[in-house]
Order: sequence, then structure tokens, then C-alpha cells
Amino acid sequence: MTSVSTQATTTNRPPRPSDSEVDIYGLTHPGKVRPNNEDHFLVCALQRRTEVYCTSLPNPASLGGNGRIAMLGMVADGVGGAVAGEEASRLALEGVTRYVSQALRCYYSADPSDDDEFIHTLEDAALKVHNELAEMTREHTELRGMATTLTLWLGVWPNAYVLQVGDSRIYSLKDGELIQLSRDQTMAEELVEQGVFTRADAKNTKWANILSSAIGGPQAAPVVRKFQQEWGQVGLMCSDGLTRHVTDEQIRDRLMNTKTSREACEVLLQDALDAGGLDNITIIVGRTAPMPASENA
Repeated sequence: MTSVSTQATTTNRPPRPSDSEVDIYGLTHPGKVRPNNEDHFLVCALQRRTEVYCTSLPNPASLGGNGRIAMLGMVADGVGGAVAGEEASRLALEGVTRYVSQALRCYYSADPSDDDEFIHTLEDAALKVHNELAEMTREHTELRGMATTLTLWLGVWPNAYVLQVGDSRIYSLKDGELIQLSRDQTMAEELVEQGVFTRADAKNTKWANILSSAIGGPQAAPVVRKFQQEWGQVGLMCSDGLTRHVTDEQIRDRLMNTKTSREACEVLLQDALDAGGLDNITIIVGRTAPMPASENA
């Protein structure tokens, strides 16, 4: 289990984008070959809720309401066969959402300059769900072999936390540069790090599609990294049904030349289908509106 924290100054940072300044869209498709879809995805706003039952105050709405405190996006690519894979990805997203919601309460009551405990809490959330799935497979023989990738983006402005288990991916596009924020947890990637293969050669080996870490699998090794969110940034999350057919260069081009997140998702999906669509395909794209002129001054 590894955690990496990328620190950056938060002094004089622009304000958080409002809901109307955030454009997020997601979709999932079974592809052209597989009879069912074992992918699941989720995009949601986690809110600080104030529910007033009774009061003498003239304007109780001013007490806080349902303001957004975080944006959560997740992609899970199930493995283990039709029923088992779909069940694994569903349970992973449901379980992690519960644990992350609980963890955010600790985040807001802790020292924001020292969030190591929060990072470990996110890792623990993934491991708890991993153990729950492992226990379920022991009790239900028809689910044996089920597992899932889990890739999570948690935006708590101006910070973002990326949690990775498996080989679904998160990318960030900023100022024309596309960066993969996640690291594939596959046997091929492990062998690249050991110097056995080059990354280019590893793509064509049998190890490229064998996970070295998976929720519910023999081993789960969640990695959490911290990044800074920026106005004008475009984020993309996807299962490997997209990246096995569409190159990083194509992804960059599509994100650069589409005007909405929905358009980007739909065009990229069609690219993957046109190239064969051999696997389930899930894509989430999120972007902010251009920074207000007053913030650029």
C-alpha cells in the first residue's frame, strides 16, 4: 500500500467553480463484442446538508443549505465473468461512496495542511470494500473469481485526490498537455518498472491485461495521490475499453477540439467502437468554464 502526496501552494488561489461553471458527463457502453456490460461509473456531488426542522429565524436558508463540499467520480471495470464482474463493480462503487462520505467529515474537522490521515482513510476505504468482496466470494460460490478495478477522483477544491486500484485511468489536460495521473496496476507495468520490457513492448505482451492489483482479487494495493485543481483543467476517467483502442494523442485531440463534456464522451466512444470495441467502454469527462475575467486580471 503506497501513498504519494504532491504538494503545491494554495496562497491566493482562485475561488472554487460554482455548480454552473462545472460541466461533467459520463457514459458506459458494452462494446461490440461482449454480451453484457461489467463496467459501472458514478459522478456525484457530496454536500454539507443543513436540515432545519423548526426555528424562529426569518431566513433559515442562510444557515448553509445543501452546498457542495466535494465532487466524486469513479470508474470500476469488473472481472470474473458476466454476473460476477458486474456485481463486483457495482458493490465497489456503492461501498466506497459510503466510506468516502464518512471520511469527508474527518477531513473538515482536521488540520487542512496535514491530510495524511485523510489519504490513509481513502486507502482504507478501498481495502474495506476489497475485504467485503473477498468475504462474499467465500460465502457465494457462484461469485468466485469476481473482482474489479477502482479509479476514483475526489475534488475538494483546490485539492484533488486520485485513488487507483487496477488499470482504469485518469487523465488531466491543462494548457494543451495531457498527463496520465494514474498508474496502471498490471503485470506488464510491473515488468516495465523492473526493466524487463520497455513500455512500448509491454503493450503487446500477454501481461498487459493481467491485473497486479484489484478490489476483490488476490491482492489490492490502493495508491492515493494528491494534486491541485485548476481553472481550465479538463479531466477524463475511463476503463481500458477506451485506451486499448484510442491513443493518448487521440484523447488529447478530442478533448482539445470538443466544446462540451458530453460531446467529448460521445466522440471518444465512437472512436473506440470504430476501432473494434472489443471490451466494455466507460468514459467520464469533466471541465470548468473559462476563468471569470476578474480572476484573470
